[in-house]
Amino acid sequence: MEEKRLIITIGRQYGSGGSETAVKLGKALGLNVYDKEILRMTSDESGIRESYFHLADERAGNKLLYRIIHSLIPENSTPSLGSDLVSADNLFRFQSSVIRRLAQEESCIFVGRCAEYVLMDEPGLVRVFIYADMGARVKRIREKRYFADNEVERNIRKIDRERRDYHRYYTGQDWENMENYDLILNSAKLGTDGCVQCIIEYLKIRGLLAK
Repeated sequence: MEEKRLIITIGRQYGSGGSETAVKLGKALGLNVYDKEILRMTSDESGIRESYFHLADERAGNKLLYRIIHSLIPENSTPSLGSDLVSADNLFRFQSSVIRRLAQEESCIFVGRCAEYVLMDEPGLVRVFIYADMGARVKRIREKRYFADNEVERNIRKIDRERRDYHRYYTGQDWENMENYDLILNSAKLGTDGCVQCIIEYLKIRGLLAK
């Protein structure tokens, strides 16, 4: 009998601690977590430089990206799949194929990248979304010192907008529509450890994890 796989996808607002929650959950459950690792793996499989996947990462296709990658020649003699080989849409297709393959091979956790949509037909799929109020997200990002203090909120809104547009572009769905998720958690109230505990308890209630 084929072993049942547990596939968890975690969507997250920028600065909500979604990636940190995924890492902690992976350690608690003994599962691999795939976040930006997907970009490297997709690059390895497609022969296209990883930097181009970073350019397109969780951003909707745009003319600038098309201009940048239009003349790119795949590395490692990857067979050509057509004239749109390195279009933003095709980069997404490459990435999605890697996500599907991993989900077929093992129980694991995916962060972002429309994984809840890409894997919608997986029987063991659990779709989680992590959010927090703007004040909590600004505080978290300020502590990480990614941006100047007076630029933090603007960049949070910008990255959220990119993720929202990316999700709508590739799925036709609203990124923050609660109907697209099984479990929605406020990390400002729960903290990342609390989010992990809630997810584990939810898995037990669903019968996907032994009590």
